[in-house]
Amino acid sequence: MAFRMIPKLIATACFSAAMMASAHAGSALVLLTDFGTADGAVSAMHGVAFGVDPTLQVSDLTHQIPDYDIWLGAYRLYQTANYWPQGSVFVAVVDPGVGTERKSVVLKTKGGRYFVGPDNGLFTLIAERDGVAELREIDESRNRLAGSGESYTFHGRDVYAYVGARLASGAISYEQVGPVLPSESVVKLAYQKPVLKNGTIRGIVPVLDDKYGNVWTNIPKSLFEELHIGLHDKVQVRILHGGREVDKLVAPFEHSFGGVAKGKPLVYLNSLLDVAVAISQGNYARRHHIGSGLDWQVEVSKAK
Repeated sequence: MAFRMIPKLIATACFSAAMMASAHAGSALVLLTDFGTADGAVSAMHGVAFGVDPTLQVSDLTHQIPDYDIWLGAYRLYQTANYWPQGSVFVAVVDPGVGTERKSVVLKTKGGRYFVGPDNGLFTLIAERDGVAELREIDESRNRLAGSGESYTFHGRDVYAYVGARLASGAISYEQVGPVLPSESVVKLAYQKPVLKNGTIRGIVPVLDDKYGNVWTNIPKSLFEELHIGLHDKVQVRILHGGREVDKLVAPFEHSFGGVAKGKPLVYLNSLLDVAVAISQGNYARRHHIGSGLDWQVEVSKAK
């Protein structure tokens, strides 16, 4: 009887191992920082992850976030996270308060993705769009790179890359990260959410399409459609900085840049299906001295 049980035990063990391997193979570790790549900081984070698991899939979202720009870090997570599969782990480090009382957390979204980093507003847009399934504070007494206890200024290496790699590799479960925090306690940056009033939609210019100078807004397709603007219709756009008008234009709404002649402006929906302004084969932001961020406002209406 005992001998007959052995094949079943072996089969069960093999099945369990296969399931673990499958879950591991489906996980990824994605890094975002404001460190740049001129020195060894990013490489050190990769080294920590490699030390946890040499087979772990590690990708760099970007390390070119401007110094201390928490908002742009939050937007780049928002821009890319949903194109990674469920179970992916994002380590985000834009952390001007490193070594202070700000919490180190791992946020789990309702879509099953994980975000590791300082609770300083970096997860604002992720929390709002994807919802917070659970929030845990990292217990550094159990989840910190060995020998790093006297280092206070490189949590990206000593805490976040280490915890992220352990979570992505399956070395720890999410429950082993640390104690649960109230999901509503996630720190959020204040910003102008898009609103429609009296025929005008107000929002912000959250980022620029840096390579081409296109001006992105946070006005979604669904709200834009409430203006009843059709293809080729004229759209009026005002761009303000700190409440002062910097630029005003009237341009057609087109599906793509080829809808207007080279050098002409247009309004279109970008890859996130938000309203944007561009010049066909030109750099709108540079030509009109447009920036981006929480203090750059935009107003969109149907041209009369």
